[in-house]
Amino acid sequence: MDIILGQSMFLLFCFIISCFLFFTTARSRRSPSQVSKSPPGPPRLPIIGNIHLVGKNPHHSFTNLSKTYGPVMSLKFGSLNTVVIASRDAAREVLRTHDLVLSGRYVNQAIRSFNHHEFSVGWLHSSSPRFRMLRRLLATHLFSPQRIEATKALRMKKVQELINFVSISCEREEAVDISRASFITSLNIISNILFSVNLGSYDPRNPSSFQEMVFGYMVANGNPDLADFFPFMRFLDLQGNSKKMKGYSESLFKVFRGLYDARIVENSSRTDEKDVESRDFLDELIDLQQGDEPEINIDEIQHLLLDLFVAGTDTNSSTVEWAMAEILRNPKTMTKVQDEINHVIGENGEFQESNISKMPYLQAVIKETFRLHPAAPFLLPRKADTNVEILGLSILKDSQVFVNVWAIGRDPNLWENPTQFEPERFIGKEIDVKGTDYELTPFGAGRRICPGLSLASKIVPLMLGSLLCAFEWKLPNGSGSEDLDMEESFGITVHKTNPLLAVPLKKLPIN
Repeated sequence: MDIILGQSMFLLFCFIISCFLFFTTARSRRSPSQVSKSPPGPPRLPIIGNIHLVGKNPHHSFTNLSKTYGPVMSLKFGSLNTVVIASRDAAREVLRTHDLVLSGRYVNQAIRSFNHHEFSVGWLHSSSPRFRMLRRLLATHLFSPQRIEATKALRMKKVQELINFVSISCEREEAVDISRASFITSLNIISNILFSVNLGSYDPRNPSSFQEMVFGYMVANGNPDLADFFPFMRFLDLQGNSKKMKGYSESLFKVFRGLYDARIVENSSRTDEKDVESRDFLDELIDLQQGDEPEINIDEIQHLLLDLFVAGTDTNSSTVEWAMAEILRNPKTMTKVQDEINHVIGENGEFQESNISKMPYLQAVIKETFRLHPAAPFLLPRKADTNVEILGLSILKDSQVFVNVWAIGRDPNLWENPTQFEPERFIGKEIDVKGTDYELTPFGAGRRICPGLSLASKIVPLMLGSLLCAFEWKLPNGSGSEDLDMEESFGITVHKTNPLLAVPLKKLPIN
């Protein structure tokens, strides 16, 4: 009996080995054209694949690798297949030609930890009914031209509060932390559009707990996590990211729910209807949630509000900081943009949102900032629903796809002097950030283009133009423009490693 069992086990072993050899031989006999369709990439180490090549700034590392392996490059991170797109033509195929097939999301463990991917407009698949409902809601009730126009006075008021804060530093001849000040302004603009309240504070002695929660959430979300590369490690949460994300999200949801419940009580005690001008986004959400046929539930509301705060604060403030840094590093640019502002509004005029369309050089400065310093250098990671070819190379189903807009913005085949800050390159050109010019897509394109693009296109130039209109600027401690540190730190958005400190000065009269 033991002999028969032993023979059976031996035959089974031989069968398994034979099957293995058959399939591996079959794979090796694929035609050269089939083999060549796989995107090239660097050699992989056992188990970890290419994780060792990521570096502290992956957008830099991947850009350098793409110079060797091409604009469609294959990488392996543990068990995760990843393709990096690094040219305008390849980006066009991903974002337009094969947008539907590539409009899924690769969801990291930080987002999975509190099921955000099941409710978030940023992480849901674009074909899901919930995604379409949320996009329609945003387009109608928050980002429509009518709503953008209706909140113009609010944006002006919040930016004036920024100018008032900076004026105090100007009187004291103190440096301003541009990153922090612009973040608080962005936060208060968003919180007032949504809730009609300030949730940020300029006072460093009394910082808002809400802004600390938002910032903590973004840091935790930006931390690399081994669980993304080795899914069997998810339950261990070795780096504590899942625990942090759950904690921050629960705290933020508590704030949202408190504001929601308070508005319900407030509205129920009113004896008259709110006029259109005094209604905010929370009023719209309550109507949609409490109607005869509710269009949205409380979970969707909380996750949607989280998306809006994360997407609408740090991205805008980091762009303003990078723009100010580049302007301070390029005195001729500062002179040109301030001359344009003075010409449009006059010596003692106040910067108005309506002025922006009359300032092509200011707009060029912002486009050049988006080119060199896109807030999200890879956009959000996409996922292939099926096998698909990009520039003749095969991307396998379930692969994670990065569009390296940072690399495309510095491609010498597209841009002259690609690493230099030269806003003049956009003067007289029709290139814009609206998702049709694939050499400049900081907001993405196609089905997954950022729904808040229209609002960001108002906030960033309004903040930057107002700061340049109200003050002259210099670096602290007698530093020269050549001393300005431009080192980057990678996360959910790319920041300056050392926040920009700049001293505001009273503007001299124009002769």
